[in-house]
Amino acid sequence: QVQLVESGGGLVQAGGSLRLSCAASGRTFSSYTMGWFRQAPGKEREFVAAISWSGPNTDYADSVKGRFTIFRDNAKNTVYLQMNSLKPEDTAVYYCAAKLRGAYYISSGYDYWGQGTQVTVSS
Repeated sequence: QVQLVESGGGLVQAGGSLRLSCAASGRTFSSYTMGWFRQAPGKEREFVAAISWSGPNTDYADSVKGRFTIFRDNAKNTVYLQMNSLKPEDTAVYYCAAKLRGAYYISSGYDYWGQGTQVTVSS
């Protein structure tokens, strides 16, 4: 069992930056592929980024490539999402997720989810 708690959301102007954090409970955090997803009002939840259990492999949605970076610190049981050059269309609730099975480049199969953190980008 893994519990995930996101933080770091807020209100930022277009062009600004935010760093989201996701703290995980449990001793086996380093075994999990971690992902970030987002859901905007009236839209389905969508994949944003993922990172393999060991850290060197990452995958991104086309809409955030070159602007967002996912990284993890297994010693701190934490995964991060650095978001730069934010756009109003990035406004959404951002969720952290974890899975034990399935490659990092497959955006399905996540077993555990956090409660989400709101990111609002003003124009």
